[in-house]
Amino acid sequence: MAEALSQSQIDELLNKMRTGGMEELEQEEAENAARAKEKEYDFSSPKKFTKDQLKSLNSLYENFARVASSYVTSVLRDVCEIGVAQIEEQRYYEYSNSLPDNALVAMISFQPESQQYDETLLMMDMATSFGYFLVDRMLGGSGAPSQPDRDYSEIELVVLEHAFKNITRYLKEAWCNNFPVNMSLQNIETNGRLLQAFSPQDIVVIVSFEIKTADMVAPANVCMPAENLEKIINSFSVKYSRTVKQHDKEEEENRRNMMLECLKDTDVTVEAVLEQCQMDVGSIVNLKPNDVITLNTRITDNIQLVVEGDPWFEAKFGKLGPRSAVKVINTIEK
Repeated sequence: MAEALSQSQIDELLNKMRTGGMEELEQEEAENAARAKEKEYDFSSPKKFTKDQLKSLNSLYENFARVASSYVTSVLRDVCEIGVAQIEEQRYYEYSNSLPDNALVAMISFQPESQQYDETLLMMDMATSFGYFLVDRMLGGSGAPSQPDRDYSEIELVVLEHAFKNITRYLKEAWCNNFPVNMSLQNIETNGRLLQAFSPQDIVVIVSFEIKTADMVAPANVCMPAENLEKIINSFSVKYSRTVKQHDKEEEENRRNMMLECLKDTDVTVEAVLEQCQMDVGSIVNLKPNDVITLNTRITDNIQLVVEGDPWFEAKFGKLGPRSAVKVINTIEK
């Protein structure tokens, strides 16, 4: 829908038309359209992943989000939805600076089963308010949203560690559907300023989630270094890309013949239908032996052979010795 012009814009347009400034106006509009199509690109920090690679990663974490939603719902005893909000690349220092001082971060060991890939770390951070909410519900509380002005106690950290271990297990299952890997929770950090997992200039991939419950909406993120992820995502992106399957003609023919051999002994009902007609109930009730029913076809016309209720063949009606018989003429096109 076109944007409505204000009165001042209409007056400006009329003035330019009177003064012969229509060409300048068109040039200005063309320049504005060109600027709208421009996208900023930081050459000092080039993107490492293509849209297809990020799409593969997005699909992986969407599967994880669905399973994690079911787990958190069972823990909270209330409906919880977790969805992937976005996936982006950035410098590690940008991610680290965005963490609050009283962060809740799970440090997860990420070890591919193949020896050609290096072991690394995954960082999963969660809103502190949701951490308190989770602990409250797991310990039988009412779950009223709150964020105490204090650090987590030892007992609360043990409870959260139990929850993160289960979440790590579901994350491992999501990854193993695409790439064999071992994961384990190493520890939980609660001070965002002391986290030095990677070099500040390292490129990391941030997967952002949104956790929705009836009482709150909280963010969560998974951070992974791009250097390791770049090698891994290439392997399973190629492995699970859709390709046209080439069938072996001889194998297909053998498979078809084998299926036909198995079906040969199957009993099916074959009916020879001379003609179909409609009669009222009174006429049917009064039918007697030797009554003649007039049909709309001749005795020499083709009839239908019906197999399990479906017409398959055209045939001729006749005699074979003392018995009535039909001769198949052709196949009815479906």
